[in-house]
Amino acid sequence: MKKKVFILGVCSLLLCGCGKIPTLSNGDEAVVTFKDGEMISVNDFYEEIKNSFGLDTLLNMIDKYIFETEFPDEIENANTYAKAVIDQLITNYGSEEDLLSALQYSGFQTIEAYQSYVYNGYLQNIAIKQYVSDQITDEELQEYYDNDVYPDMTISHILITPDVTDDMSDEEKEEAEDAAKKTIQDIIDQLNEAKENGEDVEKVFADLAKEYSEDDNTKDDGGNLGEINIGDLDSSYDELIKAANKLKDGEYSTEVITTELGYHVILKTATGEKASYDDSVDSMKEAITTEKLSEDESLNVDALRYYRDLYELDIVDSELDSQYSIYMNNLINTYNNSSSN
Repeated sequence: MKKKVFILGVCSLLLCGCGKIPTLSNGDEAVVTFKDGEMISVNDFYEEIKNSFGLDTLLNMIDKYIFETEFPDEIENANTYAKAVIDQLITNYGSEEDLLSALQYSGFQTIEAYQSYVYNGYLQNIAIKQYVSDQITDEELQEYYDNDVYPDMTISHILITPDVTDDMSDEEKEEAEDAAKKTIQDIIDQLNEAKENGEDVEKVFADLAKEYSEDDNTKDDGGNLGEINIGDLDSSYDELIKAANKLKDGEYSTEVITTELGYHVILKTATGEKASYDDSVDSMKEAITTEKLSEDESLNVDALRYYRDLYELDIVDSELDSQYSIYMNNLINTYNNSSSN
């Protein structure tokens, strides 16, 4: 990892460095001279770079050219993002000098080098997502729309958070988890009893939320989360929305719902209209793309190969071309081995 970071830093330094730069017309001219008349020529320097970190530097330059050409509208966004990252890091470290010290420890020789690294990474991410998105079929979109696009729903919930601390033993943590689940089950039992007795379940649910819920933002309002959908709240609430989609209006969940926040019982009070297929296409593509990339990292390599082939990449130097072939094969084998395990 450090080697790659160092490579990108050097590349940016060579491309963006300031100060005295030799003007050279051929490979036999000097980059460095000595008092005895000896020198290091452009060709000497090139051969040394080529056999150490030349391939990574070259690929960084290649991809920068391709992605800037392919996604010109994203250049300003990439620059803005990279600058924002640097500004935040300077704030975090207290000064440019302290940030530079940290970056140099990681292999970057200048702040500009790291900013270039972030810039390139932003464009690369855009390119990879676009490649994956373009591969999504109409059948995949329809299946996602049928199964994973939900109407807006008005939901209330009661949250019980396990009283778990880091210094607890595994047995103590399990007991705390079981106690939280039991509280939720007791609440469900009370709702069942209210339903059997013909009581107003929504009112009973609101009263139980005020008494038991540990969500301070909603408990005083009967646990009301409002009209929500996937993506409207923290992702921790997605499971509640999926569970609510299986309920009719006025129904509550009869099994404990588990999320990162703890344990829940929910009540669905209203269901809105589901967004149309056409209005959902962009968000569906984004969701499917994210899911595909999380499940199959080899798509990253496929995307890079696609764009380089699209631009008819031809590495003229046979040694670098051989290094590139070996490098790509190793990447593919790494991802294949990872997926098989």
